[in-house]
Amino acid sequence: MAIRFEPLHNMVLIQPQEKQDMSKGGIIIPDAAQEKSQEGVIVAVGPGRLDKDGKRETMSIKVGEKVLFPKFGGVELKSGGVEYIIMPESQIMAKIVG
Repeated sequence: MAIRFEPLHNMVLIQPQEKQDMSKGGIIIPDAAQEKSQEGVIVAVGPGRLDKDGKRETMSIKVGEKVLFPKFGGVELKSGGVEYIIMPESQIMAKIVG
């Protein structure tokens, strides 16, 4: 299914990763009881914003990379039953490597 959102300027579209946590005793904690995910995969990237000289700044994040983002950052969107978050690239805290 195609994503209906195309980020502009320095915005990125993130699909939060679903976590299924298990307690030490082996009990699976349901999504409703868990905190909101702070990890996700970049699914779309804007072209970069224009600087004061009119040149396009390059984005340091690419589609497919896993990232760590703030718990309450960005705007939540839904398309085809899938949840996304759109936020400025500058709010992403780190790439997840390995």
